[in-house]
Amino acid sequence: MSASLIEEKFAIDDNAVALALFGHRDENLRALAEELDVRFVIRGNVIGISGEKGAVHQAQVVLADLLEIAQQRPLTTQDIRYAAHLAEGGKNGQLRKLHEDVIQVTSRGKKITPKTLGQKRYVDAMRKHLVVFGIGPAGTGKTYLAMAMAVAALKRREVGRIILTRPAVEAGERLGFLPGDLQEKVDPYLRPLYDALYDILGVEGFGKYLERGTIEVAPLAYMRGRTLDDSFIILDEAQNTTPEQMKMFLTRMGFGSRMVVTGDITQVDLPKGVYSGLQEARDVLKNTKGIAIVELDDADVVRHQLVQQIIRAYERFDEDKRQRELG
Repeated sequence: MSASLIEEKFAIDDNAVALALFGHRDENLRALAEELDVRFVIRGNVIGISGEKGAVHQAQVVLADLLEIAQQRPLTTQDIRYAAHLAEGGKNGQLRKLHEDVIQVTSRGKKITPKTLGQKRYVDAMRKHLVVFGIGPAGTGKTYLAMAMAVAALKRREVGRIILTRPAVEAGERLGFLPGDLQEKVDPYLRPLYDALYDILGVEGFGKYLERGTIEVAPLAYMRGRTLDDSFIILDEAQNTTPEQMKMFLTRMGFGSRMVVTGDITQVDLPKGVYSGLQEARDVLKNTKGIAIVELDDADVVRHQLVQQIIRAYERFDEDKRQRELG
């Protein structure tokens, strides 16, 4: 072995935890070896780690972090890659702290926690501020975490109801021209919000809250003229609001209420020439006391690894396009 290469061992006492750490057919260790540029050899419950000295020591720290999480819940490939990402940035141990911050437990017993440092900043902002903007690409958990925080606030009786809304851009918000009653008209546009609530509360639990009016799901057009007191209000897909709609929404806030506005400014579906209300609000309100603006990026994506790669590829493409237009 070269003088610059070393080999260390990492032992695990519990067989079940060892299997959880290794992953199906050792897929977790393969992913980690690729990220950290080391080689793992498994001998029972002992992992042999070989490679450059710095990489081996980094792998030991990452394995210790992941081992603690594996004792609590199944690991995902995203956990593995993000733990390596944190270690490379000198932020060892942060993944464990994220796991300890339980926002809510779903009807199926799953713990909802922030999974990245960006998500942690977002969750903390929702705890500390009355109005929070969560801006970032698809898959960063903007809406889901806001829903979890809203349900937690409702169960602690910090608010009396949850109001969820989003602009129905595809219908131009002229919902009266669509067939069916109000619920049938708006359901296609609000389905992603329902899906998140089904996961958090269960179908039966969500149905009870909806029937009592404790949870209200409605298109943005139906917010006009209202004052929303004692509520946790979430505006989703806010990049598709006009500046007038955004101002209208933000001024609906009443006493005892909190607002979260989520959106992705790279996915604006408004007609050409119409400026996004989310982009304008970010500029207008960035220094306003009581308002937090949290920007998430591709490092905060918690969907399949390919989603991160797709986002990065489009960012490179857009940057190249801008450079060509300037040049």
